[in-house]
Amino acid sequence: MSAENKTITIDPVTRLEGHARITIHLDAGGAVEDARFHVTEFRGFEKFCEGRPLWEMPGITARICGICPVSHLLASAKAGDEVLAVSVPEAAANLRRLMNLGQIIQSHALSFFHLSAPDLLLGMDADPGTRNVFGLMAKEPDLARDGIRLRQFGQEVIEILGGKKIHPSWAVPGGVRVPLSEKGRDAIRERLPEARRISREALDLFRKIAERFAEEAAVLGDFSTLFLGLVAKDGGWEHYDGTIRVMDSEGIRVADGLDPRQYRSYIAEAVEDWSYLKFPYYRERGYPDGAYRVGPLARLNLCDHMPTPLAEEARQAFRATADGKAVTSSFYYHYARLVEILAAVEEVERLIDDEKTRSPRIRAEAGVNRSNGVGVSEAPRGTLFHDYEVDEHGLITRVNLIIATGQNNLAMNRTVLQAARHYIKGSAIPEGFLNRIEAGVRAFDPCLSCSTHALGQMPLQVTLYGPKGEKLDERTRD
Repeated sequence: MSAENKTITIDPVTRLEGHARITIHLDAGGAVEDARFHVTEFRGFEKFCEGRPLWEMPGITARICGICPVSHLLASAKAGDEVLAVSVPEAAANLRRLMNLGQIIQSHALSFFHLSAPDLLLGMDADPGTRNVFGLMAKEPDLARDGIRLRQFGQEVIEILGGKKIHPSWAVPGGVRVPLSEKGRDAIRERLPEARRISREALDLFRKIAERFAEEAAVLGDFSTLFLGLVAKDGGWEHYDGTIRVMDSEGIRVADGLDPRQYRSYIAEAVEDWSYLKFPYYRERGYPDGAYRVGPLARLNLCDHMPTPLAEEARQAFRATADGKAVTSSFYYHYARLVEILAAVEEVERLIDDEKTRSPRIRAEAGVNRSNGVGVSEAPRGTLFHDYEVDEHGLITRVNLIIATGQNNLAMNRTVLQAARHYIKGSAIPEGFLNRIEAGVRAFDPCLSCSTHALGQMPLQVTLYGPKGEKLDERTRD
């Protein structure tokens, strides 16, 4: 960038999990020339897992992230299944599904009620000192309480199955360690009516307030990309198994029935020198034209139907907003999350009453039968790939992880650029405009904790420099 240009830096971005910053580059005329979403910390998990026994990997990789440990636990266990060359018992598959549903509920509830609802309920231009979960508690105490209760329900499902809410070492290659007890089943069943009520009311609330944010929906990540994710054999919504489907923004299937284990044949990864987060892309279209989105927005675009009645009704209403095409605004990730919470609550009820879930046969025993295993499942934020190579003793020799947030990386950068070009005009940057640019990233609910763990305060400092390096404006947020 030339000496005549200006740079705006948002460092770090607030109300997301992990550390990042945004830089906005202005040309000499004050117009936005470029914008970048930087992940500023390094992920070392792929390297330091080398030499560890395969059987330890679910427990180790569950500690990649405190927000979505279950996602890594299950993808890792599934990679182990492939190395052992076993089919897990039906009860184990159902129990893994049940824990993943708990993970979806708690993570989506955190994203909507705690991280994004302050913008949606208090307003994008509200005082940043109160535009947070505590301000939400003061203005909307019942809603804030419901959000806490809904997240608690998802965490309790995880705890009942795995023994603890965070980093449960429960899923293992071949199945799971312990079954669901009758006491645990009763505890889950008791909480279901409240969870269903909260999820339905939250969905109704978003539909009512969405029209207030028509401008934001149009500029916070509304553009054409591909969408990628798992679907069931019958084309239905899937979060644990299935095949990969790819769709474009017109709603046309680009690819279908792809084997998740062969992901390298259709997904490639690029790197840039200004971010530690990789840039996956759809190989056939090249970089960066092969940008695609994953996660709840992608899953609802890709699937033909939901597995439960209330969620299917909600999915149809969601898709109706796009007149048969894909829903392309990333702002509607919020909408899609709420539909998925409802689906997850309904699916939890079905699974705990399924006779197959009650079987005591929960683990297939075997030794190392393959040198490579790929485990794929849907994390709350999108499709998650764990790819392991092992030696004859089952010791890890290579690890590759493709995280959902990374797969959204190209789209997040485009979102920041689109939002900046709309909102940044001249050298003064109002607080509300900066918050909207951050909100464009928050819509994806990026989990940078999958790359690193953060410690301490996360202040926000935004500085605008003139063409000669002089300071024109500065804002600091504690």
